[in-house]
Amino acid sequence: MGVLDVLARNAAMKQSPDTNHKKSRHTALDGLFRYASVLNFGEVHVKFDHNTGLKAIVAIHNLKRGSAIGGCRLIHYSNADAAFEDALRLGYTMSLKAAISNLNHGGAKAVLMKPKVIEDRKAYMEAFADFVHDLGGRYITAEDSGTSPEDMDIIEKRTPFVVGTTSSGAGDPSPYTALGVKRGIEAAVKFKLDREDLHGIHVTIQGAGHVGYYLAKELHASGARLTMCDVNAKSLQRCVDEFGVNVCAPDVIYDVQADVFAPCALGAILRLDTIKRLRVAIVAGSANNQLAHQKHGMLLRERDVLYAPDFVVNAGGLIYVAAVYDHVSIQQAKHQTNNLYQILTEIFTQSEEENLATNTVAEKIALERLR
Repeated sequence: MGVLDVLARNAAMKQSPDTNHKKSRHTALDGLFRYASVLNFGEVHVKFDHNTGLKAIVAIHNLKRGSAIGGCRLIHYSNADAAFEDALRLGYTMSLKAAISNLNHGGAKAVLMKPKVIEDRKAYMEAFADFVHDLGGRYITAEDSGTSPEDMDIIEKRTPFVVGTTSSGAGDPSPYTALGVKRGIEAAVKFKLDREDLHGIHVTIQGAGHVGYYLAKELHASGARLTMCDVNAKSLQRCVDEFGVNVCAPDVIYDVQADVFAPCALGAILRLDTIKRLRVAIVAGSANNQLAHQKHGMLLRERDVLYAPDFVVNAGGLIYVAAVYDHVSIQQAKHQTNNLYQILTEIFTQSEEENLATNTVAEKIALERLR
C-alpha cells in the first residue's frame, strides 16, 4: 500500500462506541495521526485567533533539505478533519516535489479554514503572518488557492518568511509550471512515441485556467493540435480566440482520441472509470494528486499509457518560487525547469526496467533524497 492511500483505509477503520468502555474507540483524530505517521511527518502546527476567526494549520513535512516552502490555501472545508487531511496530503506532496527537483527546501502546506465571512481580511492575514513568524523560518508561505499576491503583501509587513509579494516582482508562477509540463510532455512523447518535437501532436487539456492557458500557449507555439474543456466559458473562449483550439464538453474530454491527455484542473480525476475511457498514449498535466488511488498508476501502465507523475511534471512553479526566495537568477530557474525533461526520462526508463508504475518510481527517488 502506498503512503498516499492510507486515508482510504482510515475511513474504513472507524469503529462504533463500545458500550462497556472496555475497548478504546478509534476516532477521526486517530486516523489523522496514523496518516501523519505513515507519511513520516515532522511537524503540524495549529493556530486559532479569536479576534479574526482564523483557523490555520501548517503541516511541515520535512526540513532535511532546508526550510519548507508551501502555499497558503484559503478555502471552505466541511470540517476540521478534511482540513487536516488536505494539509498533510499537500505538505507531503510538496516535499516530494522539492526533493525530486533537487531544491534546497523541504515541503509544507498551510490550510486556512475559510469562514462564511472574513470581516477584516487585513487583520485576518496579519494573524496568519504572526503565526508564520512564530515558526521561526521553518515554514515559508506563498500564494495558493484562495489567496493572492496582495495577501502576501500584508504578510510581508509582519514576517520575512513569505514569497510571491507584488513588491518582489515575482509575478504569477503559472508560466513556469506550464513550461515544466511542456517539457514533461516532450520527454513523454520522445520516450513513448519516439518523436523529437510536438508538431502535429494532439493534446487534450482539461482546464483553461492560469496553467492551462499558458500550457496551451506553449504547445500552440510548438505546433501541437489542441482540444480543451473548461466549465468557465470565458476562459475557454480566450484559448479559442488566441490559439484556435477545439473545444469539447468537460465530461467528453476522456473520450477524445489524442496523443496526450493533460489534466490541468481538479485532482483525483484518474479513476477506474475515467482511465478505461482514455484514448491516449500519454498522461501529463499540471493538476495535483491526479490519481484517485496510487494503484491506478500501475493500471495506466497495464493499459500501455505512459503517466508523467504530477508532482514531477508540475514542479516548475515551485522551482520558480524557490528561486525568487533564494535570490537565484531566473535563468537558473528556467534551467532547472527545463531539466524536468531529463528527470522524467530517467523515471520512465527505470519504470520500464523494474516493471513499476512511474509514480512509484518517482516517489521512491524523492523519498531517498529525504532520508
